[in-house]
Amino acid sequence: MKKDFSVTATDSSSRGFLQVNVVNIENNFPIQNATVSISYTGEPDSTIEKVVTNNSGQTEQVSLPAPPLDYSLQPGDQQPYSEYNLQISAPGFKTTWISGTEILPTATAIQPVRLEPESDPAPEENPIVIPEHTLYGNYPPKIAEPEIQPVGESGEIVLSRVVVPQTIVVHDGVPTDSTAKNYYVPYRDYIKNVASSEIYATWPQSTITANVLAIMSFTLNRVYTEHYRNRGYDFTITSSTAFDHKWIYGRNIYESISLVVDEIFDNYLSRPEVRQPILTQYCDGRQVQCLHRGWMTQWGSCDLGEQGYSPIEIIRNFYGDNMYINTAEEISGIPASWPGYNLNLGSSGQKVRQVQEQLDAIATVYSAIPRITPDGIYGPATARSVKTFQSVFGLPQTGVIDFATWYKISHIYVAVSGIGELYG
Repeated sequence: MKKDFSVTATDSSSRGFLQVNVVNIENNFPIQNATVSISYTGEPDSTIEKVVTNNSGQTEQVSLPAPPLDYSLQPGDQQPYSEYNLQISAPGFKTTWISGTEILPTATAIQPVRLEPESDPAPEENPIVIPEHTLYGNYPPKIAEPEIQPVGESGEIVLSRVVVPQTIVVHDGVPTDSTAKNYYVPYRDYIKNVASSEIYATWPQSTITANVLAIMSFTLNRVYTEHYRNRGYDFTITSSTAFDHKWIYGRNIYESISLVVDEIFDNYLSRPEVRQPILTQYCDGRQVQCLHRGWMTQWGSCDLGEQGYSPIEIIRNFYGDNMYINTAEEISGIPASWPGYNLNLGSSGQKVRQVQEQLDAIATVYSAIPRITPDGIYGPATARSVKTFQSVFGLPQTGVIDFATWYKISHIYVAVSGIGELYG
């Protein structure tokens, strides 16, 4: 049962931030002039803020009361985040309610919202209820598994190489629950959701990076070995902490986690002479103790990050010195791969033209982004368009197309052009 917790402006001087991003569930287009009403979970009928989305479907960042920062940096009984209810409405769309958006102090929470057109006969998933964070609520401990998984009785390798999938099929329950729904989730969105559900965005960046690497490696192991499909199931992974990770339909993510995932989403963890990504298991180390030595404890990783340990030092502290970071050989569902070097003022060629074409297509939907003529020359107009794109989609505003920007452009282009299946 969800605990009823809220803070008021008079009992907390700490603040967190919330941005709400609203799109049409049918085509991922942004919805302008959607109204977002924000209230405390304890007082759902008392609106404390009301904001409206811009032409990119985004609200301004709203500053909201949150508990003290110390609550999320060390284990304790105090809830480290405040919870808010949201009501999102727009002309021509069904109103959506979200209960339990989690605001951490100093962190920016990003709440994605997918509105259904009023004409859509599909049943509404309303309200969306976000349960307690895994570090605060009570969830089943992970059932221990070998970190290197069998790949089929034939002895053949299921995949010849490690591939980042376009989509993760998440079974929202334990594997044997046939009534649980399957969700089709873009890979990066899945990782961001899990990390936001299982660690705190206020932790050191090196700690966030180490935990994201463990989450991605575990997930890519499930993909590589086709763990569930080889057992007769029609999904990639479950949302049960006893079997996999906690994924929560409709939950908010955090900007600090999102930035890390965008930078390293093609990475995973390896051991020498092992082809598959390692099934990196972990526990929180407080409410749930690790069943085996050699698992990471999340609170322990926070402590090491605060001591100045790097991501790989944190990883090796728990998993051993022969663990290293590897890169997937292929990324699925993208129009073209990153060239391996940054594109900036003065760059030219086919890669520039490809990204210009994608950016211009995105600009027809996200009208804040200046349109450009795809000519294969990276001039000032392209740099301005890139910089605005980065601003809209939460990337550092450099005007340079680096790894994270290239693949974010690909991700949004696929979403709005309809050439891929993107479901939240």
